[in-house]
Amino acid sequence: MQRSMRWLSMGLAIGLAGSLAACSESKSTGAATGTDAGGEIKVGVVLDITGAGASLGVPERQTVELLAEQVNAAGGINGRKLKLIIEDNQSTEDGAAKVTSKLLNTEKVDILLGASRTGPSLAMRPLAEKAEKPMISFAANAKIVEGSKWVFKTAQNDRVVLEKMVDDMKAKNITKVAVARDASGFGEGIPEMLTEIGKSAGITVTTVQKFAPDATDFTSQMLGLRDSNPQAVLIWGIPPAAGLAQKAYKQLALNVPVYQSHGIGNQAFLDTAGDSANGLLAPMGRMLVADQLKADDPQKAVVTKFIADFKAKYNANPSTFAGHAYDGFMIAVESLKKAGTDAVKLRDAIEATSKWPGISGVFTMTPTDHSGLTKDALMIVTVDNKAWKVAG
Repeated sequence: MQRSMRWLSMGLAIGLAGSLAACSESKSTGAATGTDAGGEIKVGVVLDITGAGASLGVPERQTVELLAEQVNAAGGINGRKLKLIIEDNQSTEDGAAKVTSKLLNTEKVDILLGASRTGPSLAMRPLAEKAEKPMISFAANAKIVEGSKWVFKTAQNDRVVLEKMVDDMKAKNITKVAVARDASGFGEGIPEMLTEIGKSAGITVTTVQKFAPDATDFTSQMLGLRDSNPQAVLIWGIPPAAGLAQKAYKQLALNVPVYQSHGIGNQAFLDTAGDSANGLLAPMGRMLVADQLKADDPQKAVVTKFIADFKAKYNANPSTFAGHAYDGFMIAVESLKKAGTDAVKLRDAIEATSKWPGISGVFTMTPTDHSGLTKDALMIVTVDNKAWKVAG
């Protein structure tokens, strides 16, 4: 009887040990692969849907919703559906930080996309870095990705925009430039960078005037530009402020060429600026002039299809900001297909993006370049009768 009890006890112990080992192995496997075991892939999106950046954030939201719908209709990613969790940062840095924390800590998203503008994107960056979660911003300032391990971006860097602009100024023998810039993160460092890049071409900045992203009166800034006696004016901002500044420039009859940044690439700018936009010059991506691209342009097919898909769903043409969202979303999708949702593998896959034709350019990411675009991604465009044209 005692021997039987000893064998029974040993059997129960062995069975219990086996069960515990099995449970431990199951938990370990789940921890090692994260959500790769199955289920939805959670994509957290932070956008400037209301506030000063709404003309950027609204078309970006429309774009990610359109693309997620297409991906899921085609079966998802490796059989897993995408779940979008979209948050409005209300065009503020505090708002961006708050909703990013929610997405990372409560929703446990697999990847972050956004924000629409530089300031909110910079507010998101340290949270993504600390959480060691891949993030792809849709904004422009190079500071978003400088020295970053986990953060990438799709809008052309402000540096390459200025490089393209300086090339055009040099060809026109322009050496004295007056600058009016957005006082937010988007305009931070622009005059200094222009001075640095333009040094070899003899370009100097005659004055720097600042305006708030939600400014409506630009009289003092334009008088300051005029009084510095420039050969050209650079207005660096986003709609609606950039369009209102353009109108003020024309109303004061400043008779020198005006350059704008790549932040004006939507219908909202044309509607606000009206006829005052005619003749301006801006380095822009190819989507605005898709119908003028050569047949062998590597971006023509993807740009043309995106325009058609967006117009079919929303009865409107996409803006360049929609294009930045397209690039960020689709780079994420391509990387998820290759790497799954393991954070390290996903980050590495994004960084390995090479010669990928998107809307904003042909992307090649590297460990030292998390933007992936050169000045060749841009063309100098102008406006003629409320329409974008390749500048002659």
